[in-house]
Amino acid sequence: MRREMNGVTKSRFEMFSNNDEAAINKKLPKELLLRIFSFLDVVTLCRCAQVSRAWNVLALDGSNWQRIDLFDFQRDIEGRVVENISKRCGGFLRKLSLRGCLGVGDNALRTFAQNCRNIEVLNLNGCTKITDATCTSLSKFCSKLRHLDLASCTSITNLSLKALSEGCPLLEQLNISWCDQVTKDGIQALVRGCGGLKALFLKGCTQNCHELEKMDLEECVQITDSTLIQLSIHCPRLQVLSLSHCELITDDGIRHLGNGACAHDRLEVIELDNCPLITDASLEHLKSCHSLERIELYDCQQITRAGIKRLRTHLPNIKVHAYFAPVTPPPSVGGSRQRFCRCCIIL
Repeated sequence: MRREMNGVTKSRFEMFSNNDEAAINKKLPKELLLRIFSFLDVVTLCRCAQVSRAWNVLALDGSNWQRIDLFDFQRDIEGRVVENISKRCGGFLRKLSLRGCLGVGDNALRTFAQNCRNIEVLNLNGCTKITDATCTSLSKFCSKLRHLDLASCTSITNLSLKALSEGCPLLEQLNISWCDQVTKDGIQALVRGCGGLKALFLKGCTQNCHELEKMDLEECVQITDSTLIQLSIHCPRLQVLSLSHCELITDDGIRHLGNGACAHDRLEVIELDNCPLITDASLEHLKSCHSLERIELYDCQQITRAGIKRLRTHLPNIKVHAYFAPVTPPPSVGGSRQRFCRCCIIL
């Protein structure tokens, strides 16, 4: 709020007289004042810090700076700002977002890591100045780190992942999308050291898992045909593939998979349960997979007996697991009741 006084515009923080401000400080204990200040955003805290010496102490108390998001000020944030914040917050800081802060580099983040050793969530998405040196600093000083976003930090290499695996054993979520210098060696090192890793984002990165033999993607509902295209190109040794409940894949994805190197020489099992877009055309694409021993097709409503029969003319030894629910309930003849369910037919 602003008010015109003698032609001069003053903010509400400037309207407190010394007596008013002193009265507030006397009537409320410091603990309660700190609690009130804890609900203020970064901008308001900085404004409060300019009211008086007493409020400066309250506003800049480390307990008020446990979670900081500087995205709205990304163009103005330079390394020295991060260094000053880290010195002010110290061990209180738990969560910091520097997303898009292009002016922040390795030196500032080294100072940050040294001062803020209790950091748990750190977002460096788009901080293109940082290199492996930042991850080395985090590994050395920030053992409590759980979530780290390094997306679009294009200078990051396998050295960063190896450093994180050695010094950040509690890491649960890592985003290295568009870090195209990362290879499978870095991923392997990361997985060995961070046993609690739950989420790994790799958009825009090539995995090159040429030795991969088994892939279980069951209930990965975001999987599309693009994934199958990449598997057909980069995974020539693939033997077992589960795509059950991957409801977005279509016949086109299976076509690419069937034309891949693994399909002709290695692929033994493919599970397609509850893939509603799969039709008999997919079975046609798989008929050249001479190593195929088993296919799961439960609840694939567009698969027909005729399509399975055609597949068996090319692969006579294949085991096909499927069931077909009747469109309408079968009529009762002579009052007799069936002793088995028609929808549970194992082919």
